[in-house]
Amino acid sequence: MGIEVLLWVILFGLLFLGVPIFVSIGMTVFIVIIMADTIVLPLTMIPLDLYRVSELFPLLAVPAFILAGAIMERGGMAQQIINIALVIVGRVTGGLGLATIAGCVFFSAMIGSAPATAAAMGALMIPAMVRHGYAKDYAASVTATGGTLGILLPPSNPMIIYAVVANVSITGMFMAGVIPGLMVATALALTAYLAARRRGYKGIDKKYTRQEVVTIFRTGIWSLFCPIFVLGGIYGGFFTPIEASVMAVVYALFVGIVINRELTMPRLWDCFRLTNAAAGIILVIVGISLLFGRIITILQIPQTVAAAVTQISTEPFTVLVLLGIFLFFIGLFMETLATIVIITPIVLPLLAEVGINPIHFGIVLIMVNEIALTTPPVGINLFVVMGLTGLTLERIAIAVIPYVISIAICAVLVMRFEEIALFLPRMLLWN
Repeated sequence: MGIEVLLWVILFGLLFLGVPIFVSIGMTVFIVIIMADTIVLPLTMIPLDLYRVSELFPLLAVPAFILAGAIMERGGMAQQIINIALVIVGRVTGGLGLATIAGCVFFSAMIGSAPATAAAMGALMIPAMVRHGYAKDYAASVTATGGTLGILLPPSNPMIIYAVVANVSITGMFMAGVIPGLMVATALALTAYLAARRRGYKGIDKKYTRQEVVTIFRTGIWSLFCPIFVLGGIYGGFFTPIEASVMAVVYALFVGIVINRELTMPRLWDCFRLTNAAAGIILVIVGISLLFGRIITILQIPQTVAAAVTQISTEPFTVLVLLGIFLFFIGLFMETLATIVIITPIVLPLLAEVGINPIHFGIVLIMVNEIALTTPPVGINLFVVMGLTGLTLERIAIAVIPYVISIAICAVLVMRFEEIALFLPRMLLWN
């Protein structure tokens, strides 16, 4: 068995057995270094590459955005966003479903995490939908798929990781995600509306008085302004994405403590604990991925993949479709970060050879992983809403099919028309 085949057998074997991602990658690298005669690397490279992650300045944004999102959720900002969404679309057919997706759009633009978006919105909106006569599977499907916007709309933690691994601009990735993100949100909202209309789900009966509307918008204006403050600061050149992540924490603390007065010390401590656990895992994965990228480069695996694909086609759209299908099947068994750190170094030479912009591919990669988040057996958003609804995985997986099709159609459009992703970066960064 060739060492290249052995690498993939060990890696995917460990992943299928449920071994944590960083352990799977690390063990694979260790075994390959020991067994391969062609790789002359000392084992001391493993701790050195792990240490190198501390030198990757852009990664500082990851724990900061995670902390900001946790503070926003526990500081009452999520509820305020939902209240505003209900005022705007609550009385429309399927209004609670549309409000859930609208809430996901705004919350995604503040925290950058799909599971966290689904959990925050689901905890608030699933009980409300059930109380108003919506079926649990409808509530679960809207929440699970709406939550995927957390990795497509900026600031997205997977976008930051991809930018680091692919050595592209984080700001460029953030800009590239805006139009596809809004397009997917619109497609999900349309799907939710049609499903609600078919099932006969009405909007909420509550008629808001003018004073109630004014009060809801006045109390929620700080939450609505957060995405404008963070993303506007980045795109306007006032601060970098790393600085923006810290400003998001400061902003969330101010709103949670001073404005909403809901962020107590126990809640704040819980935010720090969550951030510590989540960010620690991500940073270790990235550190291990640096050495993994070195190994596959030495084995010339990227060149082999590029040669195999270009024998089929060198047309960018066809190559993206082939990569999209491959990523879909990989995503069935691997979570988003693992897909990014393993696949990105392999396909970068191929992208350069056929003329695909790496930022364009990054958005395609994120969109395909949106689908992976809502497909079994590893779709984490499905498990989030399982815990919130008590439904079986099979029932939720069936309910999300129309929404998954909507996301897939949007992904194909982005593959075909690169300007959907690259219009804003080209207009604001590369003009």
